[in-house]
Amino acid sequence: MPSNPFLQDLPEPVATAAGVRLLLWRDDLVNPALPGNKARKLKYNLREARRLGRGRLLTFGGAYSNHLAAVATAGRLHGLATVGLVRGEATGAPNPTLARCAADGMALHYLDRAAYRRRAEPAFLAEMLRQFGPAYPLPEGGTNALALPGVAELAAEIRQCVAFDALAVAVGTGGTLAGLLGGLAGPETALGVAALKNGGFLRRDVDALTLAATGRAHTNYGLATNYHFGGYAKYSADLLAFIHGFEARHGVLLDPIYTGKLLFGVLDLIGQGHFRPGSTVVAIHTGGLQAWAGWHERFGGGEGMGE
Repeated sequence: MPSNPFLQDLPEPVATAAGVRLLLWRDDLVNPALPGNKARKLKYNLREARRLGRGRLLTFGGAYSNHLAAVATAGRLHGLATVGLVRGEATGAPNPTLARCAADGMALHYLDRAAYRRRAEPAFLAEMLRQFGPAYPLPEGGTNALALPGVAELAAEIRQCVAFDALAVAVGTGGTLAGLLGGLAGPETALGVAALKNGGFLRRDVDALTLAATGRAHTNYGLATNYHFGGYAKYSADLLAFIHGFEARHGVLLDPIYTGKLLFGVLDLIGQGHFRPGSTVVAIHTGGLQAWAGWHERFGGGEGMGE
């Protein structure tokens, strides 16, 4: 068994039969105050905000966004004001995610979906900065060039604990996967499991991110797009059963939006022979467990179907 508290063997029968050693990196435990990949994406962005003398962060996200929750927490921890521009209309009391954001001091403002679609337009961003005051802007999901080096450090941390052949991570905006690519060495590879439907475009986005950050695109990665269970934040009874079974077997709770789909996909691909016998594959638990509170609020325990 690995001696590192963040590294856990996953003795799944399908992996054993395929001759693949499967491990789980618990990035959700590394920084309890700000868990998971969001802290890594924010690391160098927070430094840049300080360098520029910006005392306020402004960002975008959906009503159950891990990113909004992370930015609000980071603001509280680092003494920065935060503004969250939320997709959709305000409907009564805030859900648990947004209530936590507000408790951490984030000022929440809602954008209708037409306005939200303009979030990446420079003119629209300038308008938001004029409206809400000087701020350091962060894109939805926290994915930009400065997010990548913080994630690249994760690959080195894992390598110090175990020699691996592949890292596997859930993909939403592509920032975590792009960052990992910058930290790979030699023959190491990465696999991204898309959490949203029709995710083939993510390869283009990942390549654009690595080109902007390091001047090169990478070929040592794959993107699995068949494990979205209907789309972003969609699910099925099979996915929920898998998450419950995984927790029973390994004592680890996954989330239904990212990490549940990741481990489901990785195990299915192992069974298909995607990884050669003798490989060591490390799946990365990127956190996101705060989403369960809102999930139960919406779905009454998550036993329903669809969204």
